[in-house]
Amino acid sequence: MANTRALKARVASAEGILQITKSMKMASAAKLRRVQAAKAKLGPVARESRRLLAQALPAEEPGALPLLAGRDEKKRVCYVLLIGNRGLCGAYNSALVKYTEGLLRRESRQAEVAVCGSWGRESVEPVLPVCRRFDRIGDVPTAEEAGELAAWIKERYSSGAADEIVFVYQRYDSFLKQTPCTLSLLPLSRESREGQAEEMRIFEPDRESVLTALAELCVNSTVYDLLLEARCGEHAARMASMTSAADNTEELIAKLNLALNHARQAAVTTEITEIAGGAEALKELKDR
Repeated sequence: MANTRALKARVASAEGILQITKSMKMASAAKLRRVQAAKAKLGPVARESRRLLAQALPAEEPGALPLLAGRDEKKRVCYVLLIGNRGLCGAYNSALVKYTEGLLRRESRQAEVAVCGSWGRESVEPVLPVCRRFDRIGDVPTAEEAGELAAWIKERYSSGAADEIVFVYQRYDSFLKQTPCTLSLLPLSRESREGQAEEMRIFEPDRESVLTALAELCVNSTVYDLLLEARCGEHAARMASMTSAADNTEELIAKLNLALNHARQAAVTTEITEIAGGAEALKELKDR
């Protein structure tokens, strides 16, 4: 009976875990759909802003504009690490941290890291040179949250505190695959204009205002798009992790139920044997 009670307790515990994993999977699926919907709307805006900026740029380098001006020497680099807000998503976060560590080991310049996401403060700060944290970016990022991050990196670059801004994130390839990668955002890269004929352009109200507005739009939309991309990977990784956990838990419950049935059958067999033995003993007493 003691073995039966222990097995029942383990089955109940496993069923509770199964409910939690399924609930987390459903929550991640809902968040993933919301993030994908936002990204589907924003992605074309980010791509079009980069195309318009490339078309509007003159052939000469516009060094007077802060976000478009490159540096002769890039002595300081700021990595913006887009990690998750919580764990239970497999190796999503730890893979990003290890990838960033590898980048820093190969880096010969002065480097700093800005962390976007609330996961693993005790795991990240001891191994990375963190200069700023953005902990309030939600599971479904908003334009306001992206704007706060974009404003910080623009100020960081314009003030000369960083000569290059590089984003580190997990590219969302598919539901089961996310790949750590980097994207150099500032200075804004100019697409090659070779083979393109110069066109007459009229800027209203003036050239500098138009290029500045386009550069701002390009940075803001790209930052927002990268945040959504990173969250897509996080929610997909958590869904995959919870799916695997739920499948393993169901398999464990099936094994425990089988063991419980065997234990019950053994207990019933033992009781029947004891009753039969007692009846036989009483019969022998009566015969005497």
